[in-house]
Amino acid sequence: VFAQTVRKYSNEFLNIGVDAASFGMAKAVVATSNDVNASYWNPAGLTNISDYQGSLMHAEYFEGIAKYDYVGFAMPIDSKSALGISIIRFGVDDILNTTQLIDSNGNIDYNRVSLFSAADYALNIAYARELPVKGLHVGMNTKIIRRIIGDFAKSWGFGLDAAIQFEHNNWLFGLMLRDIT
Repeated sequence: VFAQTVRKYSNEFLNIGVDAASFGMAKAVVATSNDVNASYWNPAGLTNISDYQGSLMHAEYFEGIAKYDYVGFAMPIDSKSALGISIIRFGVDDILNTTQLIDSNGNIDYNRVSLFSAADYALNIAYARELPVKGLHVGMNTKIIRRIIGDFAKSWGFGLDAAIQFEHNNWLFGLMLRDIT
């Protein structure tokens, strides 16, 4: 089952997702995510990795105008816990800045046109731990978010996610609570 609340614009790039296999499952992978990409879908799944893992993804939207990039890395800390880190960037580059196109005398000067980018970044740091209850795993994800719109605007954001996965008699259950702060 895949359920979510509807967001309106702010940090919408965090709803796009990562990993082609997860897209093939219509993003219904909260209970089954068990690799490096679990730091995005459900950090509790990181406890299933046994070695270093990495992931890269690039996608383009709106005929290549907007670019979405993801880099992820995960590793076990010990036999019961793991750590994951990832970076997401969603941006539009080479936007024409025409605010200085017309000089103080009313003359149009195309040499005064410059370029800028509008981009959103998210740094995710995830930690997962296997609990003493057989089949129960918990995870936490910390997000540091940065928005840069040329020289016009810059902002910072912060968020926490909490997650669990539970396996019992070949049944998999997962819960991911995004932005609990």
